[in-house]
Amino acid sequence: MANKLIESIIEGIQEKKGHNIVVVDLTKINDTITNYLVICEGNSPTQVSAITDSVREFARKKTGNKPTAVDGTQNNLWVAMDYSDVAVHIFVPDAREFYDLESLWEDAEIEKIPDLD
Repeated sequence: MANKLIESIIEGIQEKKGHNIVVVDLTKINDTITNYLVICEGNSPTQVSAITDSVREFARKKTGNKPTAVDGTQNNLWVAMDYSDVAVHIFVPDAREFYDLESLWEDAEIEKIPDLD
């Protein structure tokens, strides 16, 4: 189930030209609150907002899943979407570099998704 959800999330990101997408597999790490992280970025708060809406729409239409929580839409510098087994983080570049979530999970398997353009 998570794989189909992850695919739909990635499609939603790519639909709005989100880039630098990575999927962090946490399934082999103990005591995590989710199984996968999908991390990406948009160039501006406006694009982050559009990506958030697109991810929500693609996940709902393709898998029937709705996020249990969405946080960060007040300023759209870092939006976190919780799909229980999958957490989505959509950043503007400066915030992504500052928080550097990937480095927190260096022992996890990280798959880079090629940008479409």
